[in-house]
Amino acid sequence: MKLIGSLASPYVRKVRVVLAEKKLDYQFELENVWASETTIQKLNPLGKVPSLIMEDGTVMIDSRVMVEYLDTLTPVCKLLPPNGRERADIKCWEALADGVLDAGVLVRLERTLRPPEQQSADWIARQLRKVELGLASMSDKLGDQPYCAGIHYSLADVAVGCALGWFAFRFPEIDWRGTHPNLARLHDKLAERPSFKDTVPQ
Repeated sequence: MKLIGSLASPYVRKVRVVLAEKKLDYQFELENVWASETTIQKLNPLGKVPSLIMEDGTVMIDSRVMVEYLDTLTPVCKLLPPNGRERADIKCWEALADGVLDAGVLVRLERTLRPPEQQSADWIARQLRKVELGLASMSDKLGDQPYCAGIHYSLADVAVGCALGWFAFRFPEIDWRGTHPNLARLHDKLAERPSFKDTVPQ
């Protein structure tokens, strides 16, 4: 398999963490979707990373699809229950983490791609409110549990850890560590895993 992505993308990082946890071999090819010479549309018509090229040459898109598929390839470090409510709960964690990231990415794009006079303060505030509420929801759901889904490490932790890592990287002014110390504890614990150490955004 070949993973196409960037070192900064939290969605790419999520797939890289899962690949590492599952001990799956793959090639990693860097791609800057914002560069004029990007060819990402040849793989993904949406122009996004990650894209995962399978052994037969077909291309899988969307990190949520990828990690769900990758978890089926080997019993090593199962990240999702096979079915039922527990599986749905973990996928809801992932959707929440990705949704908070989506809002943060929109803020970053607004601030970096538009001239200051064209930026919408209302739009930025709306997206940052989603981030604020999303982080608060994560904190409430986590409570005093050691992991998002209780006592076991799962895809929920991968998704939340990648989201928190990206906000620490791109939005250091958001004090989620001080506001939600339980999220900080979870992040620090996850940061000790080799899969997270080897994929720190840059």
